[in-house]
Amino acid sequence: MFQVNFWQKALAFEYPFTISKGTKTHQPTFIVELIFRGIKGYGEAPAITYYNVSTEKMADDLTAKIKFVESYNLTDPKRFWHFLHHLFPDNPFLVCALDMAGWDIFGKLNRKPLFALWGLDPLKAPQTDYTIGIDETHAMLKKIKEHPAPIYKIKVGSDSDLDKLKLIREHSSSIIRIDANAGWTLDQALGYLPELEKLKIELIEQPLAKEDWDGHLALKNATAIPIIADESCIGEKDVEKCSEFFDGINIKLTKCSGITPALEMIKKARKLNMKIMLGCMNETSIGTAALAHMAPLVDYLDADGPLLLKEDLADRLHYPNFQLIPGSNPGLSITNISLG
Repeated sequence: MFQVNFWQKALAFEYPFTISKGTKTHQPTFIVELIFRGIKGYGEAPAITYYNVSTEKMADDLTAKIKFVESYNLTDPKRFWHFLHHLFPDNPFLVCALDMAGWDIFGKLNRKPLFALWGLDPLKAPQTDYTIGIDETHAMLKKIKEHPAPIYKIKVGSDSDLDKLKLIREHSSSIIRIDANAGWTLDQALGYLPELEKLKIELIEQPLAKEDWDGHLALKNATAIPIIADESCIGEKDVEKCSEFFDGINIKLTKCSGITPALEMIKKARKLNMKIMLGCMNETSIGTAALAHMAPLVDYLDADGPLLLKEDLADRLHYPNFQLIPGSNPGLSITNISLG
């Protein structure tokens, strides 16, 4: 039997965060606490407007069916996810938060961190990038100077993308990835490719609209730069189709509905010889902790949520040389949660 608590928060970014879909100064997020046999587990799901998800909706849906969650007897987190998936079929973000909390408890019951339960070595995780949102060029360069990083993820989707990227490359020798959040047209992207190759861009994430499959295939065939699906790859059912049109996928726990389906997506993508990025949606250290445990399974890591936020809800994760290292305590290893 569970005791269920939850909170809605809105946390300020260090800088206003702009992508091709708009600007926000705060990240709304939904935190759940499950208590099982005296053990507390935590999960998180940030609200994302272009997925039509709000913290209010998550709170309302959980409140309406909270008695069913409270009556669940946890034995296996995978079975718990299937229960949640059927209980909240139209709210994968809420399912994610609860699934994460279930895995946290499961690790603590077994007295092992999740990476140990999965047989992974956290030291084999890739470095995370640091994201620079769309801004005036001088402001983007200022952020880069203030936050030295080995890898940058540069948000694009403006008319001056190439000029900005050229100046960034002049001022930084770090690895550069770009993410258009579906903000380019095919003609734009094809026109940019020769310069992007000269700039040694590591990968291009979701350049075109999510339904523009033929356009993404054209880009994939036109360049050696990996084209990575984000908005085009929501859950496990999308992986196989994406393998035809993209070089890789960006798996985000919130959009795919949690740790449980993300692990299955990784297995499927590996069988299809796809590149895999594990991505974030500006979670605090609570939600990002899960990424730390899963990171050894993927090629690219975008887990800089706590670095972008001005405030956090838990002890910040450790990022030595931008490698995200989970603690060795049981579960997700997040302590000193501040939810008052």
